Amino acid sequence: MLCCLRIENFALIDHLELDLQAGLMVLTGETGAGKSIILDALDLALGGKATARLIRAKNDQGDATGERAFIEATFTLTPSIKQWLQSQDIDLLEDETVVCSRELSLTRTGLRSRSRVNGIILNQGLMAELRAQLLEITAQGQTVELLIPERQRILLDSYGGSQVQQQRQLVTTAYQTYLKAKQLLESRRTSEQERLQRLDLLQYQLQELCDAHLEDPEELEVLQQEGDRLSHVVELQQLSYQAHQILYQNDDPETPAVADLLGEAENLLKEMVDYDTQLNGILDMVRNALTEVVEAGHQISTYNNNLEADPEQLADIEARMRVLKQICRKYGPTLSEAIAYRDKLQGELDVLTAADQSLEALEQDCGIKYQDLAIHCQKLSQLRQKAAQKLEKQLIKELKPLAMAKVSFECRLSPISPTAAGADQVTFYFSPNPGEVAQPLAEIASGGEMSRFLLALKACFTQQQTTPKTLVFDEIDAGVSGKVAQAIATKLHHLSQYHQVLCVTHQPLIAAMADGHFRVTKQVQSQAKNQKGDRTLVAVESLQHHQKRRDELAQLTGGHAAEEAISFAESLLVQAQTLKAGSKMTQA
Repeated sequence: MLCCLRIENFALIDHLELDLQAGLMVLTGETGAGKSIILDALDLALGGKATARLIRAKNDQGDATGERAFIEATFTLTPSIKQWLQSQDIDLLEDETVVCSRELSLTRTGLRSRSRVNGIILNQGLMAELRAQLLEITAQGQTVELLIPERQRILLDSYGGSQVQQQRQLVTTAYQTYLKAKQLLESRRTSEQERLQRLDLLQYQLQELCDAHLEDPEELEVLQQEGDRLSHVVELQQLSYQAHQILYQNDDPETPAVADLLGEAENLLKEMVDYDTQLNGILDMVRNALTEVVEAGHQISTYNNNLEADPEQLADIEARMRVLKQICRKYGPTLSEAIAYRDKLQGELDVLTAADQSLEALEQDCGIKYQDLAIHCQKLSQLRQKAAQKLEKQLIKELKPLAMAKVSFECRLSPISPTAAGADQVTFYFSPNPGEVAQPLAEIASGGEMSRFLLALKACFTQQQTTPKTLVFDEIDAGVSGKVAQAIATKLHHLSQYHQVLCVTHQPLIAAMADGHFRVTKQVQSQAKNQKGDRTLVAVESLQHHQKRRDELAQLTGGHAAEEAISFAESLLVQAQTLKAGSKMTQA
């Protein structure tokens, strides 16, 4: 359950903190007041997509560079979440909660994002795992996804549980194995002449690359450096001799070496230290410098003595460099790219060489792989058929209370050629009116019917979940009114008995059923004198007092403070209390 949501510097929100409870929570407010911004923040806290525009700019130029947005969502700890945290070596908090946070900052180099759980940074993959156990958001526009057959198949597989999903994984593996066998067979069936021509070219190029013995991508640079050294031996000998003369031992008595000068300075400082011990530090520095200079002189002398011209080695290096440069011109342009190309050629050569197997053997192997795939697909189809029958019954049961008592629903499976997802096309067929033939959901359902269908579908899925979570609905009541709105309100209340439900709504019937009610408003705030214009802020008020709830419900009806609207709002609250009390008695 979501206990607390804290939002800072996000979109139109400066600072916001919501304390939530179990049951049905609703957010109401005018269209455009910022209700969806709060849901966006919750989505972001658990790994949702982040963009730079979400960071609120505090200056009047709208530049958010250097600003920071922060969202923190605190959930109650369940046994399954506790086990997951321990498996990830994440420390548990003393108050039996799990804190998910997201920090966004905009720098001159781009957007930076950090996701944390109990203070530990997690990657997006782990956040997705945790999110699946904590939160499920049904956003606006998801009804459109229900019209896509591919999405309907995914929903059916998810409803079928682990058995269906495990079988589907076996199908995916069998399909990939069959696809490789099929590709090998098709490759073998390609013109033999083309294959042999390509094989000849590959062997020639690969031989040339292998003869070059390419191993180190940096070899050309190393050889270039060694070649430069060997081709300038005389200059290096002269320069190293001069350096040795300057540092350590100069043949010209009128020009003392650096070591001699430092030795004289050391002697002078020794005398001075006798009178002023503060010079000890300078004396140590001079001594260290003298030691370094003497060591440098010895090393440059050793370097000079080891320098020898080696025409044969230089010729070998130049010959090797010519070979490598030729390879780079043909297969590069860099040596690392030439090495990568060689490895690619080897892989292609292996495939073409494998094609030497007899066509008959490849056809037989491909047939065996296809039969194996077909067997797995058949088993998956059987499991899907069972899940479809169960879904049909449960969905109709969930739809009937939503003012769809005579609805008919079928989850039909049509055979298709085997794919990585099986050999079934799943299509939802639907008829909201008695006596009418069921048709594909995409062709018949209205907006209001789609909203109810999605809610019923969510109810089917959540009833299978043993661990409670937070269910978020963003305007699930779009396109409905009257009795249908009341039916949706009752269904949301029923869901809230098993899961915490957070709902954005414009329907007073739904808001009246809430256990917690928040009003979202948009306010214009005057800027300081040194800033231009006004700023818009989103604010949220918890409507804990009866009168405030009643007034908000009256405003949702469009009557504002009119006596009729107030009276109607009061009746909605009384009706909601009666319905909820009856629900508790039924459960008892």
